[in-house]
Amino acid sequence: MLLMTTITFVVYAQDTVRMTMRECVSYALEHSAEVRLQQADCRDAQIARREAILRAFTPTVSGDAYAYSNFGRSIDPETNTYSTVTSFHNGYSLSAGITLFNGFQAVNNMKITKISEQLGLTKQQQIEDLLCLAVMEAYCNVLYYTELCNAIRAQVNTAEKAMQSAQRQYDLGQKSYSDVLHTKAELSDREYQLIVCSNHLSDACITLTDIMLFDNKKVLNIDMEWPESLFGESEDEAVRAMQAVDRLPRVIIANGELETARIALKTAKWRLLPSLSLYGGWSSTYFTYPGKTGYVPAPYWRQIADNGGEYVQLSLNIPIYDRFSRQSEIARRRNELDRAEARREQAQHEADAEVRRAIADRDGAAEALRQAEQHAALQQELYALSTKQFEQGLTSAVEYQTVADNHLNATAEYLHARLTYFVKCEVVRYYAGLPKL
Repeated sequence: MLLMTTITFVVYAQDTVRMTMRECVSYALEHSAEVRLQQADCRDAQIARREAILRAFTPTVSGDAYAYSNFGRSIDPETNTYSTVTSFHNGYSLSAGITLFNGFQAVNNMKITKISEQLGLTKQQQIEDLLCLAVMEAYCNVLYYTELCNAIRAQVNTAEKAMQSAQRQYDLGQKSYSDVLHTKAELSDREYQLIVCSNHLSDACITLTDIMLFDNKKVLNIDMEWPESLFGESEDEAVRAMQAVDRLPRVIIANGELETARIALKTAKWRLLPSLSLYGGWSSTYFTYPGKTGYVPAPYWRQIADNGGEYVQLSLNIPIYDRFSRQSEIARRRNELDRAEARREQAQHEADAEVRRAIADRDGAAEALRQAEQHAALQQELYALSTKQFEQGLTSAVEYQTVADNHLNATAEYLHARLTYFVKCEVVRYYAGLPKL
């Protein structure tokens, strides 16, 4: 069986864009604000990881330069005595420093930023997967109401023909006026149902374009073809879904947060130890007395070379008393680890329950679809037979209306069961880590 339909969203525009379901999903992923926001978060995580690596293995380097004139009393750099002669000073300095040991904070920060980067990508995949499912579900709703409108429209045409036939038979004296009224009421009811269904279709179209963030200045024309291979449950998919619980984004994120909490606790404990840092630098100055008569300063580069000085400093910082801030930080990190463990267990339990529920929903939807298909086929046959009997005057208008209502309800239930089953299959495929389209 091949399900084909063409859906057009009418807006005031000239450009027309034709899309399949796969193209709608791709468009939604490309224009999703949530995906773009998460991509920005992922880039921030990459920047943070780069900073952590550079902070762990490279020193900080800074340079300084200054120049000033002194017009009052100052110390003569040559004689180390006070002088009131105008002087000019120019100096340069270069310094560098690196932390040799600080309780492995740099290494732990590298691990934390690596986990954050991986979690960012996992969250992005989770957002994209949920968006794909949302687009497909919205697409299915559009398809459902489109097919339902087509079915109601066919019944409107049938009801109109039945009314015309009843009117002719009434004119010939073969039917009563009450039969004519029943056929008119049936036509009016079907037209009302068509209006209601059209309104639902319009709302479903708006929902789909809203999820896609589709340009409302264009016309979206959807050509849909679903081969039967997209439908059908598989025990292999169910087994893979149960085995892939630990690889679901929710569980991965919870595991990552738990590992981050463990590393943060270790870092807080290591802060109780001393930290060791190494510093080094070079500086030099140049000076002259522009207002001093007969004074000849040494050449610029000679002064820079002669006045240069270097230093090397090894600094050991021993924490003695800081109002127990480090101990408080350890306690907070331990509490965060407990919360992360609880969230991880909760995420694991919820993910396992969701997978089991998804498999059960898919199997239940498959059984409902088979039953709805059989029921719709029987009602279709009964409706066709009742239509012929009504045209031949062998059944009353009330009985015919009842059969028509049952046929429409059976058709709606079949369409709903079919599209619901497709969505449930896609959810199981998502949990199993299989391609969705």
